[in-house]
Amino acid sequence: MSPHRARIAPSPRGKRISLPRKGISAIIMVNRIHCARFAGAATFQIVSLLAILVFSGTQARAQGPTEPEAIRQGAPDGSLLGRAPGDARINSLDTNPATQGFVGSGAGQGSPRVPTSITLPGSIEVTRPPSSALGAPAAQPLTDLPVFGPLNLPTLETSDEEGPPDGLTLDAAIEQLVTANLELRARALELPQGDADILTAGLRSNPFLYYDTQLIPYGKFNDRKPGGQTQYDLNVTMPLDLSRKRRARVRVAVQARRVLEAQYQDSVRLMISQLYTAYVDALAARETVRYAQASVDNFEKLVQLTQELYEKGNRTSADLSRVKVKRSAALVGLEDSQVFYRKAKQKLVGMLDLAIEDPDQLELRGLLKPSVPELPEYPVLLDMAFASRPDLQAFRIGTERAYEEVRLSMANRFSDVYLLYQPYTAQDNRPEGKPVANSWAIGVTVPLPIFNRNQGNIARARINVDQTRIETAAQERRVKTEVFDAFEEYRISSKALERIEEEILPMAEKVRTDTLTLFTSGELEFNDFVSAQREYNDVVRQYRDSLARHRQAALAINTAVGCRIMP
Repeated sequence: MSPHRARIAPSPRGKRISLPRKGISAIIMVNRIHCARFAGAATFQIVSLLAILVFSGTQARAQGPTEPEAIRQGAPDGSLLGRAPGDARINSLDTNPATQGFVGSGAGQGSPRVPTSITLPGSIEVTRPPSSALGAPAAQPLTDLPVFGPLNLPTLETSDEEGPPDGLTLDAAIEQLVTANLELRARALELPQGDADILTAGLRSNPFLYYDTQLIPYGKFNDRKPGGQTQYDLNVTMPLDLSRKRRARVRVAVQARRVLEAQYQDSVRLMISQLYTAYVDALAARETVRYAQASVDNFEKLVQLTQELYEKGNRTSADLSRVKVKRSAALVGLEDSQVFYRKAKQKLVGMLDLAIEDPDQLELRGLLKPSVPELPEYPVLLDMAFASRPDLQAFRIGTERAYEEVRLSMANRFSDVYLLYQPYTAQDNRPEGKPVANSWAIGVTVPLPIFNRNQGNIARARINVDQTRIETAAQERRVKTEVFDAFEEYRISSKALERIEEEILPMAEKVRTDTLTLFTSGELEFNDFVSAQREYNDVVRQYRDSLARHRQAALAINTAVGCRIMP
């Protein structure tokens, strides 16, 4: 709606007529003066119709009933941080319908007809509804690496190297994520918006100035048409917040700002969890390239060995071709692993907003199996999570905010008291040959809380307190479950990795070595050798996956607890 238009009540035919505000003011004044002069209903209708035709500058529009002004203004934008715990979702300003009416108690001196809504600094909403599209990021699953070609364990000199000294470490990646990630930078702007909400909540209602002229005659007053002196009034009305609604609004806005801060911290926690997964994927992809390169080197040696055996007549040309096919498959697997490594690094480049055009320029410095401290027991981890998890803190602060919502609803039971001061009233006595008489007036308008004492919003706010407390208890259960799952995953993955390193991998290596010896001596057929090689590749791939899984499980402890424990 244009700011120069206003809506009026429906016509008898169900249509609404949109008029300029000046036209409406003129109609009201004409109707009031006309009622003072004439009592005939027919003449009143004619004058009103003429006034509508003169002052209306737009065509009539068919439209249904209009919602109240407070409802139309109170539609805030969605928050990037999701629904704020403790939000009662009620209007935080005075909800008494008296504030949507007019100040004044009757016609005559000292009774301005001014809507009190213009004295309010504007309808505010210190929290925002949830946003399903832009809510906090969800936790990522554990690393799931694709299946490439044959894999071999590289030598000890190249296996699980940290990388170059100037490579990107996990600590440096976290610092870069917090400062440069575009999604976090966008969510961080919710905090200054919360500060702006506090400022808005603390604004006082504006006083307003009103001037009117009354008893203006059509022509002149005389003995046949007697009338009082023309009167000029200047009024100043000051709203008084005796129930301290403004202070209650500020307290609600402050608690809402604290909730936003905790929600932002939780967004950082979950985004770091995504970084954990991406970084471990990149480390695992780098290790896969090393394993694939070792497999290619191994098949190169096997091709040379088979070539020598073929030349001596110990192997057929079909055996040599089959070995060359396996070498080609290893080369394809190496190329696939290199492409996946580039994609993993490109994902890191995007998350960290690095100024790198080619992902090959990014080097990592980290280990899939670093030295880790001893993991605390589950009860210790749970206590740390209850004290550190920002999402749980958001619900606890939301409970405090819900209590402040109750206090705000209680304060909103009483509307503002309007103090009227009329410093100047002039009565024009000059038509009677007398001087102009000046006077002043004072008055007060007190809305009586008889029918509306904000009972509905008070009940809703009290229910919201219980609802937020239940949500907090439910969140504590979720935190407990997440800590338990992370603890068990770390314990299981640690045992699985230990068993593979101490039992399965050495036996698979021995079987592969013995099989290769038998194959080169001519005592073993090629298909048996290929089967043994395939079994060894499966064990190597399982070992690589277990390394990545255990590394991710260690970092998942940090996410579940809400603080950095594992490196």
